[in-house]
Amino acid sequence: MLAPEIPADDAQRVAALHGLGVLDTEPEERFDRITRVARRVLGVDIAIVSLVDENRQWFKSTDGLDTSETAREISFCGHAILDDDVFVVPDAGADPRFSDNPLVTSDPNIRFYAGCPLTVGTGHRVGTLCIIGREPRELSADDEALLRDLAAMAQKELEDFDLATTDELTGLTNRRGLLMFGRQILAAAERRRRPVGIMYLDLDGLKVVNDTEGHAAGDALIRAFADTLLNCLRSCDVIARMWGDEFCVLASETDRAGLLKLEARIRDTLADPGRPGPRLSASIGLADSSPTNPETMESLLAQADAAMYEAKRARRTPAG
Repeated sequence: MLAPEIPADDAQRVAALHGLGVLDTEPEERFDRITRVARRVLGVDIAIVSLVDENRQWFKSTDGLDTSETAREISFCGHAILDDDVFVVPDAGADPRFSDNPLVTSDPNIRFYAGCPLTVGTGHRVGTLCIIGREPRELSADDEALLRDLAAMAQKELEDFDLATTDELTGLTNRRGLLMFGRQILAAAERRRRPVGIMYLDLDGLKVVNDTEGHAAGDALIRAFADTLLNCLRSCDVIARMWGDEFCVLASETDRAGLLKLEARIRDTLADPGRPGPRLSASIGLADSSPTNPETMESLLAQADAAMYEAKRARRTPAG
């Protein structure tokens, strides 16, 4: 096993990392959604936002792995931070630098690794966004471009903890975060010729609750609806509160048929008489981008929003 080299400026690099104030903090949705999306759209077993401290690598976010840190001397990310390029190991089992590494010979049984360095304002590489697979694999040019794009988003979150991409009331992604993720996911989908679906939802009855019971009761209704969406949708779906009573779901690798299944799941969950909490209902609109008819994030949102309002009007119009 080859332990990663220690760069000459490592003391300054570690100081820059500590200056971020991020080490040993609680998980945050704005990082977790990056690893969820990376794992899903790049088709890997594990995705991690990893920060390389003096003697350890600590994971701000993981998807597919329960461990929170490992020793730096056995880390792949310790190698990845030595250069600006994406560091790729197609087959760790056949690579003399890693073949006897305990991360390869035992859990999590790494075979494929790719890590993109995360550089903060001081110019120091403090960690990586990395993806891991348990089978050998090559990293295509398109996949490398997507990994770089997602790493740039993680880097921005590290550099500015005040960057507002999370809705304070629900903990969901906000509109700004959704647009950031959506553009990356759509670009990746177009390169990979995969579908993407959007679902726009309007929570029914919020104004009445606010007017009759007060805004605290309205906030509780919003949180209950957000929790319901989180519980019945997939972990890879990006769920956003746009504003007020309007929500959006961005479903990668999901065509119109898949969207209809997700919509049915939401409606069944809301209608379940055994579901705890307040009674909830919503108007829902759908839109999708296909390989033969790619859409922008803005056009998808406009189409789904229009479909949602049409569904709302249809519910209000008596039949006959």
